[in-house]
Amino acid sequence: MKHRLVITSVTVAAAAALLLSGCGPSQGAATAASSAASSAPPSASAIQSASATATQSTSGAAAAGPTSSSAAPAGPALCKAANLTATLDSKGGGAAGSVYMQLILTNSGAEPCLLKGFAGVSLAAGATGDPIGAPATRDDSTPVSDVLLAPGKAGTATLRYTQAGNYQGCTRTPAAGFRVYPPEDTASLFVADTKDACTEPGINLLTIGAFAAV
Repeated sequence: MKHRLVITSVTVAAAAALLLSGCGPSQGAATAASSAASSAPPSASAIQSASATATQSTSGAAAAGPTSSSAAPAGPALCKAANLTATLDSKGGGAAGSVYMQLILTNSGAEPCLLKGFAGVSLAAGATGDPIGAPATRDDSTPVSDVLLAPGKAGTATLRYTQAGNYQGCTRTPAAGFRVYPPEDTASLFVADTKDACTEPGINLLTIGAFAAV
């Protein structure tokens, strides 16, 4: 009975030793393989992939970066009354009770300016007097164009004055000249030229054309 117990104990101890010896080398090998894999240098395909990713990131950052843009240069400013002088040339003659004159605006400033469109023109009692009657109507037969005035240069527009005596019901009153507003300006110029005006706002004695280069 004692011999059988000893044999059984030896057998169990041997089996346990064999089991431990079988497990030990496999676990050690797995650990070593894992350590080797983690310390191995990166493959060529991994290096190429990382390089491509970095290039794409750099290209994206460059594309998303700020772009410089230059503003378009500003053109000449509109001519204003403060830098203009106004004169009349009445040599155009007349017909059927009308007198044709050339309204001339000259750039008296130091910089070029743009004259475009129609002037506002009225008969006036004086240089500081109120307008008399209706302002000039526009003659659209002349197309509007940009007239660039260098310093000392002038633009001209045809001004027609119809004699006040041609209108029945006109209350005639003397005017000392013409009040002239350059296009898109609220300041005015005065040109002395004695004329008869009609006080009625419904009687139009004046017609003005668009400015053109001299």
